[in-house]
Amino acid sequence: MRGSDGAVPIHYSFLLLDNFSMIAFASAVEPLRLANRTTGAQLYTWSLVSETGGPVKCSGELEISVAGGLDDVPRGARIVVCTGVDAHRAATKPVLTWLRKQSRLGSPIGALCTGALVLAKAGLLDGRRCTIHWENQAAFSEEFLEIEMTNRLFEIQGDRFTCAGGIAATDMMLTLIARDVDPSVISTITDQIIHTPLRGEREEQRLSVPARIGVRHPKLIAIIQMMENNLEEPISPSILAQHAQMSTRQLERLFRRYLDRSPKRYYMELRLQKARNLLLQTEMSVINVALASGFTSPSHFSKCYRAYFNRTPYRERGAPPVSVESLEPQGDTQAAV
Repeated sequence: MRGSDGAVPIHYSFLLLDNFSMIAFASAVEPLRLANRTTGAQLYTWSLVSETGGPVKCSGELEISVAGGLDDVPRGARIVVCTGVDAHRAATKPVLTWLRKQSRLGSPIGALCTGALVLAKAGLLDGRRCTIHWENQAAFSEEFLEIEMTNRLFEIQGDRFTCAGGIAATDMMLTLIARDVDPSVISTITDQIIHTPLRGEREEQRLSVPARIGVRHPKLIAIIQMMENNLEEPISPSILAQHAQMSTRQLERLFRRYLDRSPKRYYMELRLQKARNLLLQTEMSVINVALASGFTSPSHFSKCYRAYFNRTPYRERGAPPVSVESLEPQGDTQAAV
């Protein structure tokens, strides 16, 4: 067991990039501290670094001081890339070059939240499984077709590890700690942070459709799942109804009763939410975003987008990034759909 009985502690270097997620970062660091406290040994040490060596602001606008820059990371450290919104802007050429160098030196490299995008841009996830926050999955899939992305809380494969962010970082770090030390230590740590039971690697990060919409009607759930799986090439209401073994009129009544909107409008909202994620999280052209979201006409896409979000897709690119779920739709989307 490294880090005990006088052995050299395992060192983690957390690379903080602009707008990194504070909750994911804190959820990753605390298990290391508690592993030391629980065992009474210095199993782990850690340091914070940034691209320039200067302080970094997290997504909550707090400024965090760091110990140094990229050149101050000790050889053999486990490197954790911490990002949040605007991860594609944080993936600068110096950062990508440095990560590739660390990979050649054999350093284990992981990422929290959207950090998987930075690793992918550096070519460090080729031939690997990874995960990323569910809100960024569509953008990631569009940009990195060759990388196997899962919807799991975290993925650990060889010397690469990624997690969806948030408190999933705790589950990933505790799993890594369990591989380093006696697994019985983990139950003590989870009790300390009131995080029981420990979630495993195979667990999905998003709530199921019934949990998200608060409805458990089996046919409605099946139809929504079909919609979510076919955003780029939307399925007509008649075919959706046929798959659910009901008439189109029954389909309409089902959506009106449980979701207070038509199937067509609900489907449109899913597609527009995907489009907004792509606009904010990728550098895809507006036309390609429209196509990826199931719109064959750029003008129709722009009209629908403006009706739903009260701004054009082009203006969205200059707007400050916020979560889709935190944005209340404005305007009358019924006319647009």
